[in-house]
Amino acid sequence: MEPLPEPRPETLPGSDGEHRLQQRLGTSGRAARFYDDQVLSHVNARMRAFVARQEMFFLATADRHGECDSTFRAGPPGFLRVLDERTLAYPEYRGNGVLASLGNIEENPHVAILMVDFFRDRIGLHVNGRARVVDDAALRAVHPALPVDDMPGRRAVVWVEVTVEEAYIHCAKHIPHLRKVTRETGRDDDGRAWGTDDTRRKGGDFFGAAAGLP
Repeated sequence: MEPLPEPRPETLPGSDGEHRLQQRLGTSGRAARFYDDQVLSHVNARMRAFVARQEMFFLATADRHGECDSTFRAGPPGFLRVLDERTLAYPEYRGNGVLASLGNIEENPHVAILMVDFFRDRIGLHVNGRARVVDDAALRAVHPALPVDDMPGRRAVVWVEVTVEEAYIHCAKHIPHLRKVTRETGRDDDGRAWGTDDTRRKGGDFFGAAAGLP
């Protein structure tokens, strides 16, 4: 078998590996159209409006060895802040103390954020870039308009600032359309236990790891 020609990473988004697979599986033309039409190096006006509505996102990081971690982040609408068209920032709330994502960012700044709107637009947005951990006071000194959340469990311990390198759509065809549960009458929140150390409210030993279940 003849070796595949080397891709042209200097002119295409994505990795060498994806370009080689596109050639092998015959999808290079389709991929090139997607790159040309949908992949930006910034978040445009519609993307910025989309980000401002989101209450959650998924975050992928890796350490210096390439060992990966994925996690979930949530907050009030707009907790993932658009500082400008090339910069996003989100607060890290008090968690379990492991700091896996922040630790990875300290070793390897590459991050991938996926926002999915399951409720209204049924569409997703990928943002890939480089991140750094910033103290709350330091970020507020540069961006004094950052909001201060009154809920104790939603106060920023630190912030993660992301410099956007790629932003592109996640298509709707496999995204389920979900509906939020109606809040209980008289509640001023949706039942989430922001910042709690209560083991039961955090989910307890749901998967039986502490109990040593087989």
